Amino acid sequence: MSVSGSSATTDFQQTLAATAQHVASVLPAAATRTIDGGIAAAEASGLASQALSAGQPAPDFTLPAAGGTPVALAHLRQKGPVVLFFYRGNWCPYCNVQLRAYQEILPELARYEATLVAISPQTPDFTSLTASEKALTFPVLSDAGNAVARQYGLAYGVGTGVADTLRSVGINLSAFNGTSDDELPFTATFIIGSDGVIAWSWVEANFKHRADPAAILAALAQLPASQAAWGHVFLSSF
Repeated sequence: MSVSGSSATTDFQQTLAATAQHVASVLPAAATRTIDGGIAAAEASGLASQALSAGQPAPDFTLPAAGGTPVALAHLRQKGPVVLFFYRGNWCPYCNVQLRAYQEILPELARYEATLVAISPQTPDFTSLTASEKALTFPVLSDAGNAVARQYGLAYGVGTGVADTLRSVGINLSAFNGTSDDELPFTATFIIGSDGVIAWSWVEANFKHRADPAAILAALAQLPASQAAWGHVFLSSF
């Protein structure tokens, strides 16, 4: 999949829309109403607008990847910009669309010497399952208790009604995340420059929406020299 043009953007958005239609067709109507009500409540809370954004320092972290290897943001930044995104879990069909779409743009990201990293609150076991099932070749990290998501201003409680509804259709957040709370991260994507400052951000309270791969690549193309990879800056100057 090429994401250099508007057709690729359309493809990604159409896939998300088709996913929404499919989910609505298989869920009980009452469950759909409750989940959509949860989205409306999250949007009305205004919490997503309080998340970190462009121009702010990106909190450093070290988290376990699939397989248990620790991954540090500070180390990744030494190689160039980092495309960091937060997703809800392997159980979320919209997340799966996003994970697969971002996997496909790895060759384009490499042109900017950018590293792609995904974070969810899932346990290490479920994180490993996500990476293996989808044959992901970028770091997929486990954020216990949404600790890093909280640093980025993304953690929020879904509410008892939504949590109970998810549980009724086989999605037990406590089991997936290994906690007793019902917190999830807002869906978010950040481009973090090699200087440790957030260069671009996309945060959304409606989990049916995701940062478009084409928008990410366009933002990388506009990175100032102070935030781009040194090799990319050197080569682009000739």
